[in-house]
Amino acid sequence: MKKRLFLIGVIPVLIAEIVLLIVFALQTPDFVQDTVAVNEVMQAVTQDFDSIDEHKNQTALDYVVLDNQGKALYKTQSGLSESVNAAIAHRDTILDITIDGCSVGKVIIYNDGAQTLKSQKQTAVIVLSAAITVQSIICIAYAVYMHVTILRPFRKLKGFAERVADGNLDIPLEMDRRNLFGAFTESFDIMRSELKKARIAEAQAQQSKKELVAKLSHDIKTPVASIKAVSEVGLAVAEGGKDKANYTQIIVKADQINTLVTNLFTATLEELQQLTVTPANIESRQVKTMLENADYLHRAAICELPECLVYADGLRLQQVFDNIFANSYKYAKTEITVKSEKDDDHINVVIEDFGGGVKPEELPVLKEKFKRGGNSANTEGAGLGLYISDYFMKEMQGGLNIENGAHGLKVTVTLALSGKL
Repeated sequence: MKKRLFLIGVIPVLIAEIVLLIVFALQTPDFVQDTVAVNEVMQAVTQDFDSIDEHKNQTALDYVVLDNQGKALYKTQSGLSESVNAAIAHRDTILDITIDGCSVGKVIIYNDGAQTLKSQKQTAVIVLSAAITVQSIICIAYAVYMHVTILRPFRKLKGFAERVADGNLDIPLEMDRRNLFGAFTESFDIMRSELKKARIAEAQAQQSKKELVAKLSHDIKTPVASIKAVSEVGLAVAEGGKDKANYTQIIVKADQINTLVTNLFTATLEELQQLTVTPANIESRQVKTMLENADYLHRAAICELPECLVYADGLRLQQVFDNIFANSYKYAKTEITVKSEKDDDHINVVIEDFGGGVKPEELPVLKEKFKRGGNSANTEGAGLGLYISDYFMKEMQGGLNIENGAHGLKVTVTLALSGKL
């Protein structure tokens, strides 16, 4: 529909321009004088020649009356050719005045063809300028429309795809159902939602694996501990060297089994260490942009950060802020304040909501893997966000501190200043 309106607006203007150009190109200047009016001038001048001072022009033509010596006896207005040479150069009409068969002077009739052509050119320029202006306005309006309805949604889709590729599935894709790509973008957001469900299911499977490993560890360690205890008693009461050697061997093997079980239990905690972090120098204004990107519900009052360079991985730092804001959205559901504090070596970004915080005994475990606060009941999540964020900040020579603030949960992200490491 918009395309049709654009064509309806542009094509008639273009046709009008082409027609006007063709007409103007084919038009020839009209330098032909009005014969009837010329005859009327000649008759009137001939009759009034002896009293030329009292002569009055009865036509629409402008002319000059000269005597045989070239002196101007009469002229209808100033600025006309007053000599034969000037009249020839201007392509004026030159006629002899004859009385009784004798030439007594000349009439130079002004040729206004050049002036008419100039007026036509001015009219053509004005019309073409207006047509080009209208056409330009239509093209600009259509370009703006294309930018708003096509380019901008695709740019949002590109940023969305980058977030999904980085594993951030919490931020939804903003869509406009009135937009041409509304259904298209909605499909991508459904994909994000399904990926998030799959990620949660995967995390739950990992949690189940951890619980299974913990249960097996407990089930295995209990009888092994009993075997070791009995063996230690047997070693203490054994009299023969062979018996003592057997009991000692049993104790050694029990210790080996206990070590293997412990390694099996801790192995799952090493999986997230495969995430790469590549810090570099980043301007503080980029950090402010990351905070604004993370606040996709626009609930935060974000302060200006001091101008400086920080040592951070832009991609991973964005994930840290995304995790913090997502947690506030899910659990606190309140406004958020963002402040900054700078010292000689670091800049602290303090993010606080108004949700009342968590129980003091829960604070130490919030950064652990698969750990969540007591207010997370009936709220989807895997308990990995703060664990991953803490790991990222340590790799960037910074830190992540969680505490209860004056109004709610207070998270301090500490960034190292470049050149201070």
